[in-house]
Amino acid sequence: MADATESQVVENGGDAPPQKTAKQLEKEAKKQAKLDKLKQKLEKQTAQPKKENVEKKEKRKEKEPKESAVYTSDTKPGDKKDITCAMPDAYSPKYVEAAWYSWWEKQGYFKPEYGRKSVSEPNPKGTFMMVIPPPNVTGSLHLGHALTNAIEDAITRWHRMKGRTTLWNPGCDHAGIATQVVVEKKIWREEGKTRHDIGREAFMDKVWKWKNEKGDRIYMQMRKLGSSFDWDRAVFTMDPKLYRAVTEAFVRLHELGYIYRNNRLVNWSCTLKSAISDIEVDKIELPGRTFLSIPGYDEKVEFGVLVLFAYQVQDSDERLIVATTRVETMLGDTAVAVHPDDERFKHLHGKFVVHPFCARKIPIVCDDFVEREFGTGAVKITPAHDPNDYDVGKRHDLPFITIFDDNGYIIGDYGRFTGMKRFQCRKEILAALKEHGLYVETQNHPMVVPICSRSKDVVEPLIKPQWYVKCDDMAKRATEAVTNGELKIIPEQHNKTWYHWMEGIRDWCVSRQLWWGHRIPAYFVSCTDDSLPVGNETDNEYWVTGRTQEEALVKAAKKFNVPASKLVLKQDEDVLDTWFSSGLFPFSMFGWPEQTEDLQVFYPGTLLETGHDILFFWVARMVFFGQTLLGKLPFKEVFLHPIIRDAHGRKMSKSLGNVIDPMDVINGITLEDLHLQLYDSNLDPKEIDKAKEGQRQDYPKGIPECGTDALRFALCAMCQGRDLNLDILRVQGYRHFCNKLWNATKFALTYLANGFKMTLNDGSLIGNESPMDLWILNRLAVMVEESNKGFENYDFPLVTAACYNFWLYDLCDVYLEYLKPVFQSNDTAAISTAQISLFRCLDIGLKCLSPFMPFITEELYQRLPRSDTVPSICVAPYPEPDVCAWKDESVDQEVAFVQKIAKAIRSARSDYNLLNKIKTEAYLYAKDETLVKYTSALCTLAYCSKIEFNVTPPVGCAILTVSDKCEVHLLLKGFIDPSKELEKILKKQEQLNETKTKLEQAMAADDYSVKVPENIRETNDQKLEQTVTELERIVKAIETLKLME
Repeated sequence: MADATESQVVENGGDAPPQKTAKQLEKEAKKQAKLDKLKQKLEKQTAQPKKENVEKKEKRKEKEPKESAVYTSDTKPGDKKDITCAMPDAYSPKYVEAAWYSWWEKQGYFKPEYGRKSVSEPNPKGTFMMVIPPPNVTGSLHLGHALTNAIEDAITRWHRMKGRTTLWNPGCDHAGIATQVVVEKKIWREEGKTRHDIGREAFMDKVWKWKNEKGDRIYMQMRKLGSSFDWDRAVFTMDPKLYRAVTEAFVRLHELGYIYRNNRLVNWSCTLKSAISDIEVDKIELPGRTFLSIPGYDEKVEFGVLVLFAYQVQDSDERLIVATTRVETMLGDTAVAVHPDDERFKHLHGKFVVHPFCARKIPIVCDDFVEREFGTGAVKITPAHDPNDYDVGKRHDLPFITIFDDNGYIIGDYGRFTGMKRFQCRKEILAALKEHGLYVETQNHPMVVPICSRSKDVVEPLIKPQWYVKCDDMAKRATEAVTNGELKIIPEQHNKTWYHWMEGIRDWCVSRQLWWGHRIPAYFVSCTDDSLPVGNETDNEYWVTGRTQEEALVKAAKKFNVPASKLVLKQDEDVLDTWFSSGLFPFSMFGWPEQTEDLQVFYPGTLLETGHDILFFWVARMVFFGQTLLGKLPFKEVFLHPIIRDAHGRKMSKSLGNVIDPMDVINGITLEDLHLQLYDSNLDPKEIDKAKEGQRQDYPKGIPECGTDALRFALCAMCQGRDLNLDILRVQGYRHFCNKLWNATKFALTYLANGFKMTLNDGSLIGNESPMDLWILNRLAVMVEESNKGFENYDFPLVTAACYNFWLYDLCDVYLEYLKPVFQSNDTAAISTAQISLFRCLDIGLKCLSPFMPFITEELYQRLPRSDTVPSICVAPYPEPDVCAWKDESVDQEVAFVQKIAKAIRSARSDYNLLNKIKTEAYLYAKDETLVKYTSALCTLAYCSKIEFNVTPPVGCAILTVSDKCEVHLLLKGFIDPSKELEKILKKQEQLNETKTKLEQAMAADDYSVKVPENIRETNDQKLEQTVTELERIVKAIETLKLME
């Protein structure tokens, strides 16, 4: 068949659906343009006599925005930030994020030893340990890394604040292929040489030099993100400690029979000249005939077609037609397969066809893997170049003929085709088939092309002698661990994926034909005389492993019963797959196989957090190695976060221009500078224009400065489902939230001045709290409860929503407003109690936010008038529900109703165009007498000068029905001009009726549900509902105004 790797069905890669609303948007834009043109014309006609005024207005518009504050104090790295200076007027990420991180690091807050004599010291609150998914040493952070860091740091900081012995261990992966490619390109660019020109040892020296120069970049970016790692424990997968662990693991697994050598089919990159792992293969879906640019070819290569050609049946005039997407592989065909029950071919069972380009008879074999409906029902079999054909070849004992060398050139006795490049050969084979009259036709054919993510070359299945890890027993134990609950995967929906991978698992090829990496500690054995028959390097029996060459020699002498002096060992040139060393990461970082203190305390770890896309490639292999080599799972829980995509739901891709460096979101960047970054990337020059257009559409004004805290909070707030569609505007929204936090705290601190110190550090109440004091404490307790619950269940949107809602809607919108008249009064007892309640809001509110927003919370926490000795919010105790035991559902319900009344009054005031500074009066008919105690709060929240209950209201009131138990009479007489307001409101009614009519007409159309996209229909439904509601309110307002005329 020789095309299974290209035709297998894969899941949709996340491409955005076609924008169905484009025409509507275009229509609206044209309409708006006409309106703007008309408006400009009218303005031009009327603006002449008022030219001076117009210019003044324009000048005001051109006023320069105030520059963000920066921290200018002379604070040395590691010293505490100076917080004695006044707070800037507005939140500035650059100001807030300055100086804190180096101080945290120097103080040792991120170390598990902090506050205790050693990590082994018993801690009744427990231990929390998590490893980082090690990023590649080659790169810089992308938004996927930022998501991982935001989630993991929030989890880590929460556990640390809970008082646990906490370790989040950093590390970096040597990234075999990626690093080697980068350094090879550098050497070629600078010296015009290949790695083979300079030799293995010199090449390795250059890689280490490059790593030492560039390798710390990603660590500096992690610091910028506020990630609270114990940097003293940072590891690199090529460090001597980890190198030793890799060697030990390989040797042990080989001795236990889990590792063996075999000649099998692998994913081969002809450009890299190495086998690659499945995760390094991008499956590109093609809708049909497509021409792709392939490295090493001047012309584009055709894919997405099915070529039908005929084989001549031996000793017969009959021809057997087969179909293939890779016609060049027919040179390696060793059979044609048909389904045993296919009546069309039963007369051909056991017969042969003749190969047209070499002296080869090809048997017709029966195999039920053949899909009778696919192509012609007869399938060419190329066992050496296709996974499915490989299996057929094994079942039928067919010859395995390799027709490509490592570079992708034709090898073997094939006349003019020998020595050709594989895709050049594709064209020549097609021409030759036509010459022989064997070509039938070419059909359009949707297919999947496997592309090497590193080299962009088409992956070629090749048979190679490689080292394999036997996985079936490991997979069985890994399955049982999840089934019996010993290992918990969160969310549970991923259990199904886990079981799927384990049930269909194949042995894992761990050989890579590279130089940079862990060289395989395996040695081929030969003999200086005939004491040992000459072996083949594909034969597993002629290989031994050893921690050193000396140990391997002893093993070989014992195995073959030949004196060591007669044996010659040659170490395998290949290195191990990077995932092999990554799979050992949870214990190699602690010095395994040595029984170190860290290994005893921190293995197994508590949690493994990563993206769901590497559940098998990394998570499963850590489980395999942990269970097999240490007899324990490496962690108790696995939390899998979504995969980050752009705002349109598309996969992040350089060619689309949607790959964003988190540093650009933190610091801000212009569109021009985004464009410049494309030229510095490894993007094909032909794709740069497409990428620039993508950037122009998504970031027409560049990316605004959002700061670290806003980015972290946004990523955690959106962490749900399989995919996270990141809209930069939402990140900017949380930057505004930071500004709200800043201003609210700055304002609240004016109420906590004049020597106030919080001395009531437990959860007790004073006893004279006002109803609103009790309400805000209740809301605070709800936030604390939901925050802890969210962290315990990895429900980060629950925590972020709880914090956001408390700060914005409870504290800022309600309680701080309520406090204004309290602090303007002379009631010292009420003021004192309010100060304590307000301090609790700030203190506890900042602590709950701290895991997500470490910088702004530290900056503000340090400015609170505290009496405790906690040096940093990093190590402050996280608020606990049993300490904040202020929940009171009755108070919650009462204030919710008070807010409903206030909202009704404010809406009415808006309808009658009353400014907030104009205070009016309200008269309430209410059956519930508990509302009376909220009179002061209601006056403040509803902008009223007076509120009275159950008295006869004066003439000239608007009547507002809040519920069947409460009616508000809002005094308007004397505050408005009824005739003018009636004129305004009638115009508004006319506009709303027009909107309502248009919407109803559009929605009544016969093809509305078919032609109009669902999201537009939903928007129209909401708009109509809002319009009807507003019209109902306007009708009541008109009636009231008419009575007042």
